[in-house]
Amino acid sequence: MYHLVNLLFKLFIESSATLYELSLYFSEFHELKPEIFYSLGQNEQFFSRLHHLSLDVMTDFNVENLAALLRVLAKNATKINTLELKEFFYSDYEPQLYHSLFQAIICTIKSQYQLRQFSVAGGDFPANFHGIISALESQKISLQEVIIDSCCYSAEFEILKSCKNLETLRVRYCNTKLLKVLDCKISSLEISDCPIDVQTIIIILKKTGTLLQRLKLEVSDDEIWEESLLLEALNSFCSNITYLNITNIGFSTQLIELIGNLQNLQFLTLWDVWLNSYVDILLNHCKAPLKKLLIDHLNNEKNSKALIEFCMRNKALSYVGVDRHLNLNDDFIKEVGAYVTLVSCEYIVVNC
Repeated sequence: MYHLVNLLFKLFIESSATLYELSLYFSEFHELKPEIFYSLGQNEQFFSRLHHLSLDVMTDFNVENLAALLRVLAKNATKINTLELKEFFYSDYEPQLYHSLFQAIICTIKSQYQLRQFSVAGGDFPANFHGIISALESQKISLQEVIIDSCCYSAEFEILKSCKNLETLRVRYCNTKLLKVLDCKISSLEISDCPIDVQTIIIILKKTGTLLQRLKLEVSDDEIWEESLLLEALNSFCSNITYLNITNIGFSTQLIELIGNLQNLQFLTLWDVWLNSYVDILLNHCKAPLKKLLIDHLNNEKNSKALIEFCMRNKALSYVGVDRHLNLNDDFIKEVGAYVTLVSCEYIVVNC
């Protein structure tokens, strides 16, 4: 494998190619030859337009190889928009051995003119990032989106508070303490598979206020505790939401009131089996200009009637997504199809 990697690099360099995207998965099998680094360093054009860099590593790989490559990138690739770091911070790393690698990553971050998206996947929930997250201070003007996956709290994440143009924040598989650094006014927020501390979420919602347009709160196992407080906060502070995705939320008058008040809502996802019995009530109270709707348990009279009435009120609705395995009879398809197009649900899924 490493012979092939070396050959490909050599061919690209000699052909005067310009690279736009680079994804590297480093393992113990990857070994770049010294002459490759020399050629890469001399050929300024090869990395000059690199916009996307993704680095994924295993614990057993040649640290100096990757560090040497990153030093070349820090010198020649200064237009990176998106940087992804995966599996970099295992707890069994020996810091003295990886010092050169961490410093090379820091130099790569600081050398960029306009880094817009930064993503870090911790691996086994690290709390020490060796100054790499702190290096984002050099990008606090340009940074627009940050993705944090499988990480514990570190004081380095406090730097996000100074990123005044940060628009999108995605936090996945992290602890509650890390969420408390989200003192940012952002338009898109995703919190997935994290312990949901409603009080912390409310502080974030109050801080963000009407700037928040897209919100995803996804809990895989547990119900959201104090959901009435969460719904009250959304109703009070976040009236401009266009995308809302909440899992394990129960049916309540507060939920109906929220859906009725979100006048700009275009995409709504509510995952809870108990809500299937209240589809007609939710539709009857929804005044939002939904463009697409994913819905289950359509094949009954009260839900189909509510859907038709909703279509008559809401002229913006174009598609209704249904489970392709759902057995819909011809009469239902004909009746509802006169008002809206029925499609398989996977075709209209919209991500936050």
